[in-house]
Amino acid sequence: MPVSFKVAHEIREDETEPKLIDLVDRLRDHIVFPGRRILYTWIGGTRRDWRGQGHFRALTEQQEMWAIAQGFDEVVVKTKNRFYEMRGTLDHLRFEVVKYRTPSRHNAESKVYLSKKLVPELLGRHRSARTVVQATI
Repeated sequence: MPVSFKVAHEIREDETEPKLIDLVDRLRDHIVFPGRRILYTWIGGTRRDWRGQGHFRALTEQQEMWAIAQGFDEVVVKTKNRFYEMRGTLDHLRFEVVKYRTPSRHNAESKVYLSKKLVPELLGRHRSARTVVQATI
């Protein structure tokens, strides 16, 4: 039974889909796009009854290994300020806040953009002992 998942895709400076154009425009002053490959993780999670057991960490570490092997330079993720557990998980995984966007009314709805540079030395810091099963669609 799948307990954790992530969906990601490459984002480029010259996107043509309106939502991705908007995302790139929001990140342009914070992420270097020219000459680099950027992986955007746009959704992910772990079943509530399986949280705290390292499954999301294992999946993230597997994704980082794959992304480095594919030539990606950086991984970017967006969350909301109110998702405290996700923010904490991303902090433990050494993602850095690159942009914080506050809406006009509720700070809890603020968007937090985080990034992690993908360098080969990163793999030596992985510590997951979980098994990751990949699905191809």
